[in-house]
Amino acid sequence: MTYVVGFLTPVPTANKDRYIKSAQDAWPLFKRYGALQQVEAWGEQIEDGKTTDFKRAVKLEDGEQVVFSWLIWPDKATADAAWEKMQNDPAMADMDMPFDGKRMIWGGFQPVFES
Repeated sequence: MTYVVGFLTPVPTANKDRYIKSAQDAWPLFKRYGALQQVEAWGEQIEDGKTTDFKRAVKLEDGEQVVFSWLIWPDKATADAAWEKMQNDPAMADMDMPFDGKRMIWGGFQPVFES
């Protein structure tokens, strides 16, 4: 079964094109380290929740939108090895990150159902 690493990222709407380009530029690196798929989804219908929501999760500010994205890996071991290698890869250090990474949240998930 695959392994999923998911992200919520607050991105300034003025940086949407830069964000898309940075995601496209990142894909060859993720793929080289074993990722099977990358999905970047720009928020379109982000409702306010009563207790919590996507906006509060990333402390969304005026002029920003939430991006929900994920990487599919063959397994957790491949994902863990990739993150370790990417920490030392100069290509990663040179990437344009047009968002506040301190408010990005992420986590790894073991799928319990796939169809």
